[in-house]
Amino acid sequence: MNAQRAQEIASSPIMANVTYNGEGIYIEHVDEQNGTATIHSLDEPNNKQSVSVTSLNEQ
Repeated sequence: MNAQRAQEIASSPIMANVTYNGEGIYIEHVDEQNGTATIHSLDEPNNKQSVSVTSLNEQ
């Protein structure tokens, strides 16, 4: 996924089906300049991490 698409998903009121390492995630914030996204697992909303947007997959 690219940073622009990740930002579109993060800004949308409709939840997209996005995975990171095969696990469903929610995109909280996207840093387009650095190409990173702050995400959390759908099962663990308090476990936030910053990852490269290229490692995110839209289903």
